Amino acid sequence: MSAPAPSSPATVDAEPLPRQEEVLTEAALAFVAELHRRFTPRRDELLARRAERRAEIARTSTLDFLAETAGIRADESWKVAPAPASLNDRRVEITGPTDRKMTINALNSGARVWLADFEDASAPTWENVILGQLNLIDAYERRIDFTDPGSGKSYALRPADELATVVMRPRGWHLDERHVRVDGRPVPGGLVDFGLYFFHNAKRLIDLGRGPYFYLPKTESHLEARLWNEIFVFAQDYVGIPQGTVRATVLIETITAAYEMEEILYELRDHAAGLNAGRWDYLFSIVKNFRDGGAKFVLPDRNAVTMTAPFMRAYTELLVRTCHKRGAHAIGGMAAFIPSRKDPEVNKVAFEKVKADKDREAGDGFDGSWVAHPDLVPIAMASFDAVLGDKPNQKDRLREDVSVAPGDLIAIDSLDARPTYEGLRNAVQVGIRYIEAWLRGLGAVAIFNLMEDAATAEISRSQIWQWINAGVEFEHDGRTVRATPELAREVAAAELAAIRAEIGEEAFTAGNWQQAHDLLLRVSLDADYADFLTLPAYEQLKG
Repeated sequence: MSAPAPSSPATVDAEPLPRQEEVLTEAALAFVAELHRRFTPRRDELLARRAERRAEIARTSTLDFLAETAGIRADESWKVAPAPASLNDRRVEITGPTDRKMTINALNSGARVWLADFEDASAPTWENVILGQLNLIDAYERRIDFTDPGSGKSYALRPADELATVVMRPRGWHLDERHVRVDGRPVPGGLVDFGLYFFHNAKRLIDLGRGPYFYLPKTESHLEARLWNEIFVFAQDYVGIPQGTVRATVLIETITAAYEMEEILYELRDHAAGLNAGRWDYLFSIVKNFRDGGAKFVLPDRNAVTMTAPFMRAYTELLVRTCHKRGAHAIGGMAAFIPSRKDPEVNKVAFEKVKADKDREAGDGFDGSWVAHPDLVPIAMASFDAVLGDKPNQKDRLREDVSVAPGDLIAIDSLDARPTYEGLRNAVQVGIRYIEAWLRGLGAVAIFNLMEDAATAEISRSQIWQWINAGVEFEHDGRTVRATPELAREVAAAELAAIRAEIGEEAFTAGNWQQAHDLLLRVSLDADYADFLTLPAYEQLKG
């Protein structure tokens, strides 16, 4: 089918969904088309610039703060716009996709903010893209409920003053939306997500005492932040709301962005709400950018890279100092543990780790932090309550004691840990299980008591690729084995067989297990490293 009416400049090519006409109005698609025509050419230039910068890192194996923007960093006078009341206290934020049940549970969770995710926690099937938009509209209109078909349990919204503030995350710049085309070209997924949400909800949110608030993912430079700022300026004029109504929090989840934090805030200063420290994508970005850098850039097992690793500590401390220097919120990383309903001892150990992590963040000066499950909200809340008390944030803690040199952010070899065979096996296990679920349309997946998203699969396949190309050696069964394509295939075949035995032949055949196995090996073993796993995966995603 093709929608909307022929006079519209945007076309939609997808199987019709219930109530999609409420989202895909002619006026909304005209707005998306205008965004595409004005801003996609610049998006294309910035993606090309990413490739050029990556080639420069391959040549030099280093990064530095930008000389051309030294004046912005040295100018003490500028600050970001003051936070609106509904975004001033962000001490706990819950993350998750925008399916109907999660929408209700996240809003009801007791967290101050819900990151409503159209990005890494959502596989971009057309159903997820459109019904996610509908669920948010329904939530704002208080016409959303949900009954679990399995348990019969019903879910409904709490009173308005008890609900989390929504901060919506659109897709990253690299992903296109194949179902929406303008002038024969697919529209960037981020513009589809932002455009539909903003067009339908900006005024509605203002009437609710909130606003159109966004998390910006996978930003790699201040020039990409500048593009988003230009989009915000245009969009606010287009729908007729005051400039500065939009607020954006940028995820510092790429190594290049870590060297441009102040510049990113500067570009967005009239619309900036803060920065966030995103762990898995950050590690993935380090591997991606420094994959030619030799042994000193080889990361150990992902679970051995905690936030207390020296180079990770440099990153988070710099983030807090930068944000508070400029009047912005500093938001900490994810507690991804999923509580077990069967094993209280597992929960006890994990809750203690979550508490220690959140205590550290609150003590370091962060103004809030992320959790993946409602049961973790009280734990994180207690950590921040203990430091903040009645204060909404601690932006007055300027952390002028922090001094980070350029080399500190990429001192990977300062970590006293090595890759292990068990780490390789875990990367294969998690990679296959996550990709299989993603191909079924699930972006947030509980695996081994952790909530995993696309960033998980990225770091898993990147580590396999890096270890093989660096010729890493493991101790296994009393002997030394080298990371090779053959070893990866052997481990993957064993994992596939284990999954088949675990779930049974019928469920195995009904799933995407062989497809997931093959895709993981493809992006882990190809000589040409794929920039994003989700690009070849999207080609195989149905719907």
